[in-house]
Amino acid sequence: MNTVDFNEKLSVAPMLDWTDRHCRYFLRLLSRHTVLYTEMVTTGAILFGKGDYLSYNQEEHPLILQLGGSDPKALTECAKIAEQLGYDAININVGCPSDRVQNGRFGACLMAEPELVGECVQSMQKAVSVPITVKSRIGIDDQDSYEFLHNFIDVVGQAGCEHFIVHARKAWLSGLSPKQNREIPPLDYSRVYQVKKDFNHLDISINGGITSLEQSVEHLKHIDGVMIGREVYQNPYMLSQADQQLWGVDKPIVTREEVIEQMADYIDAYVAQGGRVWHVARHMLGLCNGLAGARRYRRYLSENAGREGANSKVLREAFALTGEPVLR
Repeated sequence: MNTVDFNEKLSVAPMLDWTDRHCRYFLRLLSRHTVLYTEMVTTGAILFGKGDYLSYNQEEHPLILQLGGSDPKALTECAKIAEQLGYDAININVGCPSDRVQNGRFGACLMAEPELVGECVQSMQKAVSVPITVKSRIGIDDQDSYEFLHNFIDVVGQAGCEHFIVHARKAWLSGLSPKQNREIPPLDYSRVYQVKKDFNHLDISINGGITSLEQSVEHLKHIDGVMIGREVYQNPYMLSQADQQLWGVDKPIVTREEVIEQMADYIDAYVAQGGRVWHVARHMLGLCNGLAGARRYRRYLSENAGREGANSKVLREAFALTGEPVLR
């Protein structure tokens, strides 16, 4: 079992098809302290699937597994497996609004069943020693009053959950796609701040529409943690200053050149195992945003990383097009 001590001031959101093990390894090079999440993995995939859904690189810690499910027994079995594999915490998804998730009776629709969520938390906590946390919205459909959110936090909190990550938008369970649900419902940060005031004994993190470390610092005046999703994926180099700005670490900021060299070594090791460069490089397209040659870098990677026989040379050649120095 892993025993990493971590403070979730800043975390990268679980993002389906994005935050896989290659992405997380890459992001860890940029920040030692930012907490990373897996993509959401369903209990069914873990218990009955044939894929290896829980593998990760040891360098990724602190690392949290996000689970999708609503059956206390299944979630508990998955929690036991995750703890044995060394995950630092386990998060229950009560925020995803997609039809596929609703059909499995989990995700955001579970906000209407706080007693069930509480039962899941309680069962998991009895079986493992790592923290069990919950990620939710501020409401669903027409159940979007503060009283509704307050009751959800109260019930699940009394069941033993001590950390909630709240996406500051409600979710529409029908009529909007998951993408629209991340953009159309208005943000209400004040509602999440109010949750922290009313439940000061709980750790409350905020998620939704946050695009900079400066914004994160402002949010941290009101709540305990900030979770950023798409912005980190599209502009990952923003994480390079996170340890200094949020944790007060006195160390040099990692350069893009250093990241490129470490990822080149990672790519070569992965290719040697039969992997393809594109599986890794696709997560690095935003690394050079802000540099004069960023477009040339993205284009070269996109056109060449998927070719048969490609290796880390493709990454170095792409980076050279930015005009930045290459270490070797």
